[in-house]
Amino acid sequence: MDELKGKILAIDDNEDILFALKLLLKPHVEKITTLSTPNRVIDLLKVEDYDVILLDMNFTKDASSGQEGFDWLSKILELDKEAVVIFITAYGDTEKAVKSLKAGATDFILKPWQNEKLLATISSALKLRSSKKEATMLRTSQRAISEIADEPFRDFIGDSPEMKEVFSTIKKVAQTDANVLILGENGTGKELVARAICRNSLRKDDVCVSVDLGSIAETLFESELFGHMKGSFTDAKADKPGRFEIASGGTLFLDEIGNLSPTLQAKILTVIERREVTRVGANKSINIDVRLICATNNNIYEMVDQGRFRQDLLYRINTVEIHLPPLRERTGDIEILANHFLVLYTKKYKKKINKISAQAHKKMSLYSWPGNVRELQHAIERAIIMCDTNILDADDFILKQPLKKQSDLEFDTYNLDEIERKVITKVLKQHQGNITKAADDLGLTRTSLYRRMEKYEL
Repeated sequence: MDELKGKILAIDDNEDILFALKLLLKPHVEKITTLSTPNRVIDLLKVEDYDVILLDMNFTKDASSGQEGFDWLSKILELDKEAVVIFITAYGDTEKAVKSLKAGATDFILKPWQNEKLLATISSALKLRSSKKEATMLRTSQRAISEIADEPFRDFIGDSPEMKEVFSTIKKVAQTDANVLILGENGTGKELVARAICRNSLRKDDVCVSVDLGSIAETLFESELFGHMKGSFTDAKADKPGRFEIASGGTLFLDEIGNLSPTLQAKILTVIERREVTRVGANKSINIDVRLICATNNNIYEMVDQGRFRQDLLYRINTVEIHLPPLRERTGDIEILANHFLVLYTKKYKKKINKISAQAHKKMSLYSWPGNVRELQHAIERAIIMCDTNILDADDFILKQPLKKQSDLEFDTYNLDEIERKVITKVLKQHQGNITKAADDLGLTRTSLYRRMEKYEL
């Protein structure tokens, strides 16, 4: 039994028992500490980490109920919920054994014990403790990795009414297990929304798995999402769990779900409905429990109308929808975001740039930002790298599209609501009331256009 390693704490009011345990375990473990009374155990556990605790159930003379042991077990687990405790007692029966396991003990040993059986029990307990430590470390690492991974996405900010609505929806939906569909153009921050939901959800301490469905070849789709068994195809050299299985207990983020073919849509729908997956090459299904978040930059409702996306799948994934507005619809946030990126990248590149000039802000406000916040972020970063002064000026920004002409913004009134009403009315007439085409022409989502039509009673 030389493979036994670890720190053992034995607590018993019988000095002979403690001596026997020390004699038996000393050659096999890293350290064996003994206590003849449990009164010091909590203080000791605060300064020392033990892998296995051997705890007597009875400390009062002639007592046989074991209640004292249960009381101390509760205190130990309150201090360390991962503690591995083995009860030892001279008064054992089936009922007491079952009760001890329900109370959180790992095992139950009767006095007098058989040495080999005791060593085997402790060996199993040490392996359990090691597994618990590993699981705790993985959870801690996952949280740390998530925090690190979130660092590049601290730009999820805004003060516009549109973004305040998004933040409010995230706050409401995060604390539920509802499936969420995030809609928005490329660069608007759909992944940031998914991360925010994960961080604030009931499953925040569990894994959040992200899958870019647009990057998975159709031939590998089932293997990647549902897993496979060894030998199920040429390169299947070992059993492999899929993303659904890995994410079970946590959250699964399926990005660009609008890119799925009808065949793959049907397979995803089956998994969602049955809440189980079957690995490629397996006969037995595996139950899963995932919170699903999906995103797409496609017009998903138009795809449904055209028969390119299953309506029943849409109903499964869009319990709650979050629409991310493009940057051109929340121009008031451009200055806030630009100043945020200025602080971020001057620090990163160690540049002494104090501010962005008014002319540069004006240039940015007149640009349509087809790449949305992501394009703005890259534009600020490049400008900071190339700037030779302590102020970012308009000439430091190289934008891909021509700026809006001032004449395009001139109307017979300066009332913004009136200008917006006239523009929407004109575009709707041009497209003969076709909401989808009018929304595309205006650079709005259908929902945003409907909201404005209702506002202006169009």
